[in-house]
Formats: sequence, structure tokens, C-alpha cells
Amino acid sequence: EAQLVESGGGLVQAGGSLRLSCAASGFTFDDYSIGWFRQAPGKEREGVSCINSDDGSRFYIDSVKGRFTITRDNAKNRVYLQMNRLKPEDTGVYYCAATHGSMRYPIADLADYWGVGTQVTVSS
Repeated sequence: EAQLVESGGGLVQAGGSLRLSCAASGFTFDDYSIGWFRQAPGKEREGVSCINSDDGSRFYIDSVKGRFTITRDNAKNRVYLQMNRLKPEDTGVYYCAATHGSMRYPIADLADYWGVGTQVTVSS
């Protein structure tokens, strides 16, 4: 059974850092692009970042460029999202999702598997 499990969320002050982890199992991880999405209270889910399965290319939305870094470790079936200089507007539930094949932008409708999410709260 395919499974994604996020961890690393928590409460942090503005300017702080968190490292999210997404652990995958039950499918051929190397064949999947992985995206990070977030949903703030009262807002729609948005794609934050993704890392392509084919060439490891990365995408970030403008609001997190220069602050967030996505990496993957295929040997460990894990993807990480290092989040630095966090802002209150980064608050939300963060989900990782796996999409088979190449994906250069995080598109929720194309995801094959989803994690249950991890809460990130940034206080001002």
C-alpha cells in the first residue's frame, strides 16, 4: 500500500526555521515527482514546491523563493523541505504528494498519493 508520512511541523517564531520530512513507502519512489502543498485556514490549498523525478529540477512559488529548499534522498525514499526565515503567512497544514513521472510545477490534481499533513504555525 502506497503511503506518504509527513513530519517536522511545529510552532516557531517568525524568522525561525523548520525542516519538513516526507517518508514514502509502497511504491517506486524514484519514478515519482514530489510536491509540497499547504493550506492555510480559510484559504485554498496551494502548491509550494516540487522536485522532478527525471532530472531533480526544483520549483518554488515566488513567496518562498530564497527561503525554502526542497531536496530528495532516493536511497531513503524521503523528500525534505527546509524552511528558513519563516513568516506568519507560511502558517498552514503542509502536505507532500507524489505524482508519477515528470512534474515541473506542483499540480494537486495530478497527484497519485497524498500524506495526511503536518501543521506549521509561525507566530509573529
